Amino acid sequence: MVFDVLTEIGFLFGGLILLFLGGECLVRGSVAIAERFGISRLAVGLVVIGFGTSAPELVVSVQAVLSGSPDIAIGNVVGSNIANILLVLGVAALIAPIINRDSRIRRDVIVMAVATAALVAALAYGEISRLMGAVMLGALALYLALTYVFERNRKASADTAKGNDLPISLPLAIGAAVLGPVLLVIGARLMVDGATGIARSFGVSEAVIGLTVVAIGTSLPELATAIVAAFRRHADVVIANVIGSNIFNVLAVLGITAVISPIPVAERFAATDGPIMLGVALAATVLLFSTKLIGRPLGALLLPAYTAYILIQGSTN
Repeated sequence: MVFDVLTEIGFLFGGLILLFLGGECLVRGSVAIAERFGISRLAVGLVVIGFGTSAPELVVSVQAVLSGSPDIAIGNVVGSNIANILLVLGVAALIAPIINRDSRIRRDVIVMAVATAALVAALAYGEISRLMGAVMLGALALYLALTYVFERNRKASADTAKGNDLPISLPLAIGAAVLGPVLLVIGARLMVDGATGIARSFGVSEAVIGLTVVAIGTSLPELATAIVAAFRRHADVVIANVIGSNIFNVLAVLGITAVISPIPVAERFAATDGPIMLGVALAATVLLFSTKLIGRPLGALLLPAYTAYILIQGSTN
């Protein structure tokens, strides 16, 4: 028993190290590629980093539904999307105020809000069917196509100006951008395995494990990437990382998972956790539309809100 607990703690710390190494590689490589090809860091953050940091959610959700644990699959995405906004954005804002001056982010935050609302409607239906999953993937394809068109038509602007990273060669940048998600997936997997094992030993339900332990674990790549980006003053990467990840979590993670196997929905997700996720997404939308600076005071408000949500989960186990 003691050996098992020590092993799980080792998984936690080993995963944490890999997460921050992966976040460093992903941010450095992606920003360098963006600057080399004149692509906005916003677009790179939404697509490359957003998808890369959502890879753990995809792996965990697919494994969960195939192993007969649909509550973990859905709780993983719902909890992760809540954590991305309240935890990830809150921590990043405390490290360095996040400048929100790129009007293009409003387009993407609306996509996030609409995708979240559609997911809540699907949860109320009681099952995410294969057809729903296919529709989600179709919506994702449309979103990526429109992002490509907008980016292609965008003229080189100040937001692709040189950042404060040391210049690295293109092959090294590509290698770092590829290695980053790999380290993030492995690190998140180690942390999820360790934390889930500890939680189950205390009799925590699968729904709560999915919404808290697994969700936080699979959100650690977003958190690690946001922390690195915040320290490097890449505010556009921080915001795009959160929004892009939330979009991919709904449309790609649940879309792919549902196409593989329909996902039955527990009542609590439709009645409580889904609406909370939607409320948080709408609050983020209002925030990004109404302010040009997410400062430390706002960050200090987001973290207690997330702490309260976690405490509520513990009391409803």
